[in-house]
Amino acid sequence: MSPALPSFAEALRVWARIGCLSFGGPAAQIAMLQREVVDSRRWVSDARFLHALNFCMLLPGPEATQLATYLGWLMHGVRGGVAAGLLFILPGAVVILALSAVYAALGGVPLVAALFFGLKCAVLVLVIEALLRVARRALRGALPWALAVAAFLALFVFGVPFPIVVLGAGAVGLAAPGVFANGGHGTAGADHGSALDRLLLAEPGRIAAMSGAARRAGLVALALWVWPVALLMPARGVFADIAWLFSKMAVVTFGGAYAVLAYVAQEAVERYGWLTAPEMLAGLGLAETTPGPLILVLQFVGFLGGLREGGGWLAALAGAALTLWVTFLPCFAWIFLGAPYVERLHHVERLRGALAGVTAAVVGVIANLALWFGLRVLFARMMDGPFALHWPDPASVHWQALALTALAAFGLFRLKLGVVPLLGLAALAGLALTLVAP
Repeated sequence: MSPALPSFAEALRVWARIGCLSFGGPAAQIAMLQREVVDSRRWVSDARFLHALNFCMLLPGPEATQLATYLGWLMHGVRGGVAAGLLFILPGAVVILALSAVYAALGGVPLVAALFFGLKCAVLVLVIEALLRVARRALRGALPWALAVAAFLALFVFGVPFPIVVLGAGAVGLAAPGVFANGGHGTAGADHGSALDRLLLAEPGRIAAMSGAARRAGLVALALWVWPVALLMPARGVFADIAWLFSKMAVVTFGGAYAVLAYVAQEAVERYGWLTAPEMLAGLGLAETTPGPLILVLQFVGFLGGLREGGGWLAALAGAALTLWVTFLPCFAWIFLGAPYVERLHHVERLRGALAGVTAAVVGVIANLALWFGLRVLFARMMDGPFALHWPDPASVHWQALALTALAAFGLFRLKLGVVPLLGLAALAGLALTLVAP
């Protein structure tokens, strides 16, 4: 007998757990969502998970946050989507806010860096495991494999813009839906062993019944996003600049945080002067080693902008809150407005083929993110190569990181440790290594 759809309270506990353990950027966060919702609990099928992920990859904004919101909506409607999205964001936002204050007051957080050093190594192993798991399920046949490899090379080697890679893969799937129909999505995108698909089989009108409330929630989210921007713009000043800059980011951040960091750094550092380039890198380091979406680095920027241009700690809190508001409200709008339509595409062969093409490209995207993250965990310096390549300096290898990564791999693949014990062990080992051999 397959598991029942969880109660709202049970789902809340799982979303909170995911939010507190979602270290390591989008690849690791997608892996965490899949492990908790698909593999461990069978609330959602592989096919429906990938279907939702494909849609989120096509949207601006942090894809893992939007994926959590989508899955929450599927299971418990608008309240489920709001809860899943907020709990994915809030733990990291609270930590980043605290660390931003410590950084502004003391100029650094060495103890936190030491504690999270081992976490990065464990997260790298979790990302690799997720990549292998997604590849096994999504790449069935020569064309999906070719698309995954092409997506990886386009991103990592040639620096092709993320939207072009994903849309190109979708076009291939649209043109050859029969190839993909026997691959990653199965015949109809359903798995009657999962709780949600069994429920939808018993209640075929469930998605249609949820769609009206979702559209209304999406329009409310759009209104809540726009009104502070409209109110602040005539007044000018730092808060108007924060609202405008990060609202723009919310509609152009295809491919996640890394895709826009250069632009944000240029605007925040060179145009507005809210922080220095080294401080921008420090903020990224905090976001990479704490839970939640990497785009939370913008909260660090908004905090320092408010502190230095707004005149004190209250202004800093307001700057951080405003940044979160205009950055994440659009995420809820895109999901609530789009998900009801996307859910109707499971049985449309050509559109299902397009999304399955995106699935294949997503494997290449995750591989690119995993390699980007892994090289920066294991090496201290990167060198420019041909095309858009950035390759590590072999002399800068971080031996402690290499040892911790090997330890985490042994714990995950051989000892079969769960996520919490693995992260705890890696964090303690990282702290001990940093204190013994700083």
